[in-house]
Amino acid sequence: MIYNKSNFKLNKASHFLKIGVLLLVTGCSTAPSKWENINEEGTFLVYRRQSLIGEESYSITSTKDSILVKSLQGENERGRITGVEAELHLDMNLEPSYYLNRRLTDKDTIVNLEVKKTTEGISVWEKNRDFVEAKNQEFFPVHSNIPAGIEMMLYHYYFKKGGKGSLPILPRGEISMNFIKKDTAQIKGENVILDRYVVEGINWGGRTIWVDQSQNLVALVKANTQIREYIKKGYEEAKPLFVQGNVEEQMAALSKYTTDLKGTQAEVKALVGGNLVDGLSDVTQEDMTLIITDGRISKIGKRSEVAIPEGAEVIDVAGKTLIPGLWDMHAHSNQVQWAPAYLAGGVTTIRDNGNELEFATSFRDAVAKDGALGPDILLAGMTDGAGIQGNGVVRARTEQEAKEVANMYFSNGYKQIKIYSSVSEDLTKVLAEEGHKRGMTITGHVPNAIGNARGAIEAGMDMLSHRSRILTVLFPGQDVKELGSNYILKNDISQDQIDEATAFLLDHKTVLDVTIALDVARAMPKGDVLESIEPFSDRMAYELFEGKRFRSGLSPARAKDAKADYIKAMGILGQFHKAGVPIVAGTDNIVPVFGLYLEIETYQKYGDMSPLEALKTATIIPAKAMGLDKETGTLEVGKEGDIAILDKNPLENISNIRTVEAVVTNGNYYRSNPLWEAADFIPNK
Repeated sequence: MIYNKSNFKLNKASHFLKIGVLLLVTGCSTAPSKWENINEEGTFLVYRRQSLIGEESYSITSTKDSILVKSLQGENERGRITGVEAELHLDMNLEPSYYLNRRLTDKDTIVNLEVKKTTEGISVWEKNRDFVEAKNQEFFPVHSNIPAGIEMMLYHYYFKKGGKGSLPILPRGEISMNFIKKDTAQIKGENVILDRYVVEGINWGGRTIWVDQSQNLVALVKANTQIREYIKKGYEEAKPLFVQGNVEEQMAALSKYTTDLKGTQAEVKALVGGNLVDGLSDVTQEDMTLIITDGRISKIGKRSEVAIPEGAEVIDVAGKTLIPGLWDMHAHSNQVQWAPAYLAGGVTTIRDNGNELEFATSFRDAVAKDGALGPDILLAGMTDGAGIQGNGVVRARTEQEAKEVANMYFSNGYKQIKIYSSVSEDLTKVLAEEGHKRGMTITGHVPNAIGNARGAIEAGMDMLSHRSRILTVLFPGQDVKELGSNYILKNDISQDQIDEATAFLLDHKTVLDVTIALDVARAMPKGDVLESIEPFSDRMAYELFEGKRFRSGLSPARAKDAKADYIKAMGILGQFHKAGVPIVAGTDNIVPVFGLYLEIETYQKYGDMSPLEALKTATIIPAKAMGLDKETGTLEVGKEGDIAILDKNPLENISNIRTVEAVVTNGNYYRSNPLWEAADFIPNK
């Protein structure tokens, strides 16, 4: 393997990028003298959803008065080859003076972050954003994708500063560390004592880390909307300990949210004086009272006609609009910060469309069985096939494995099996057959080996994700790879094609999860800020700034074509919808929570849907698709009290879905702003 500034090559026979087999061998104390004449190296293994995707090598060397830390990370993540090179300069007191992080590709080198301390001040250059800190201050350079070798030095610096309180970081924010407990890892038959901490301020929510008795970083588990594990080479057999430890800390965080925000809830609640949009008709019923008893709607009627039960908690919603709680049908809720964030935005049910089993089942059960704060969670189990392009650790490479996968997800209470891109055609059929035997439905990508939506549906898939793969249904016998990018724009599509595809989808009762907001964001011109398409983007937690608000964008010509492509696609999808093909709103995490609003608005704007029709894609249609339409999805007597309380009526303007002021779910009432604040989002004005 060869890496340098101008050359980045992959050994295709390898399942990940080989960077070196290195290990940090000397403990580091807080005394500066311990860093003199240091010359150490080490390796972290990089996992995504517990599947090994790469390695990071690092080195620490020192001269008489300075320390140099270098890191080189290579990944092959679903066939996408990337590298990250970083270096950090410190003095002998571990005070930073320079940091550079840049992304390496086979075509170019892109600087992500550069921080330089001078006598005049601290200059910070960040991809897509330039600014200068005017004065010197205590800091450490930190960003959400900080390499593990650099992150280890952050913790040494933190411990040297006393190991308490918070530490300012650049480009933004601060970090804190909380000691949790001592864990015992079994490494080569021996007990190794590790200290577990939760670190806050690097990624959205906390990350769980482990350090050895010399305070060297050994492992970390982080999310920021996708779970990754970094484990020092030699400690990989303890991966289950690290995975479970992170689950425990996430559940502890959820418990605190629940204690802080749920409070004492009355069994009977009366929502009095609101305007009701029941999700069935486009008529707004004014000045209504809705009674919720033990989490279910027990009575709906005019305020003047409904008696409020004795002892009920009376909630004045005069002037507000009550709608069914929203659904996100393409969630990846990899951390518990989604719980307050989703509820704050009026989302009361999500379908998690791919997650680590240990975390996903714990999160779901905490809400469903233990009364924790959060939306109801339905699980679709990620499953991929053989090869380097596979996603996650759960694979169906043989018929026996496919049967085992189906049984594993069924026994853990999953509602669906999600088929990913590398599953073969034969094993797609096996997974579908095994899932259907157990009463599960099959969702996911059109597999690459099948290439066309029709083939995937005929192989047994009940739901399909992502517009670009779904609309191959218009081109029987053609592979999505043959069609190329922007294929809807580039092809003349007749009404006969649309009608025939519509009939096919209706005949197979196929549900479409189009994630159109993803296309909207991907079509942004270079230089545009995310707020230009999603006005609430600047309210996200600051730790999401890099991963969600930084978008490279397209050239003007490519952006124009990409936008025209998704607009034309929405016109076709709108026809599918008018004919009765179920379309459900899902975000794929493009912008946490707020992406759902963008999804619904795009359906209405370009899909020829009325506000009510667009609203239904996130209420009754997904409820029916998941077999829960008798329980939820509309505001009717006998159904669960899943309710979003809005300041304005979305039937008058669909963007009024953005005015969520409070939410009711599982018999609990929450105001939105305390939930936003708990999730580290900026609250409503």
